[in-house]
Amino acid sequence: MSVYLHGLSTALPEYCLDQTEVEQRAKLIFGGKYPQFHRLARSFRSAGINTRHSVVPLDWFSESHGWSERNAAFMIGATALFCDAARSALDASGWSAQSVDCVVTVCSTGIATPSLEAQVHKEMGFRDDIMRVPVFGLGCAGGVSGLSLAQSIAAGRAGFKVLLVVVETCSVSFRADRLQKADIIAAVLFGDGAAAACLSDQAQDTGQQVQLGQGHQKLWPDTLQIMGWDIDETGFGVVFDRSIPDFVTAEFAQATSAALTATGLDHSQIDRYICHPGGAKVVAAIETALKLEPDSLDRERDILRDAGNMSAPTVMFVLKAVLDAGCTGQFMACALGPGFTASYLPIRVKTEQGT
Repeated sequence: MSVYLHGLSTALPEYCLDQTEVEQRAKLIFGGKYPQFHRLARSFRSAGINTRHSVVPLDWFSESHGWSERNAAFMIGATALFCDAARSALDASGWSAQSVDCVVTVCSTGIATPSLEAQVHKEMGFRDDIMRVPVFGLGCAGGVSGLSLAQSIAAGRAGFKVLLVVVETCSVSFRADRLQKADIIAAVLFGDGAAAACLSDQAQDTGQQVQLGQGHQKLWPDTLQIMGWDIDETGFGVVFDRSIPDFVTAEFAQATSAALTATGLDHSQIDRYICHPGGAKVVAAIETALKLEPDSLDRERDILRDAGNMSAPTVMFVLKAVLDAGCTGQFMACALGPGFTASYLPIRVKTEQGT
């Protein structure tokens, strides 16, 4: 059964952090107690990031925070982002919250039980018989994996209207107590944001038609240490291995070829890859691995420059930018995340004239 994208939206929190100011604040926090900081500080200027957004102000990062405070900030920020993204996607689709049959919520940067879609149930106006599918732990692969899951649900239930909401508040996991290189790199790269998408098996009558195929995943054995969370009394601690760009260069092409074969495609049929921009080095490594022209992943770099790596929703920001530019053809969305996992989703875009 074919599944179509009816509306796609993105949302950013209120606090915009300039990368120069973030570097200056990081120097105040780390400079006197982490000897390697001055060597690593150049990453702030080479990361390809100008601004990021956060659910908490810059001063928040100079204070100590435990689990309770961090998760309280997550709950406030994530629920607000959820509602902003979800309402915009519903408006773009011409759907009401009452018409939604299933909501899939993807998030890995905070703990909410009941989960986020239940927290905002009354505010959003969802029905009391809505199907809830909260998903935790996908990290940066969550945008593509979430779209794949939502596609599968919509394909399995005729007429079902599925709302996917992907929310991450990476900022509240900032750690200055562990003095690890991963924490410096996280301070360089990560921001907050959300994206939402409306899916069903009903095609639009006019305009741009976005058809989602069946997703595919690849999990590499014995790679748990590459990306994820360490968890202690203070909160989440990022695991972000320096080997990621080299791993992408070595492994991503073969994984992508397998994904293309599994979805009935080949590289020559792909008009554009829609990639999660994990960082400037990762984007360049993807271009190398897939033998793409240098700087061909321009929208990925645009999103990275303006919003940083927001983890799961970032690839949906890229997809929206590509669709807003009027691009058509056969796309393949892809992202890497904890596992270590690559997630893929074929996307076919055409206009009412069939191009």
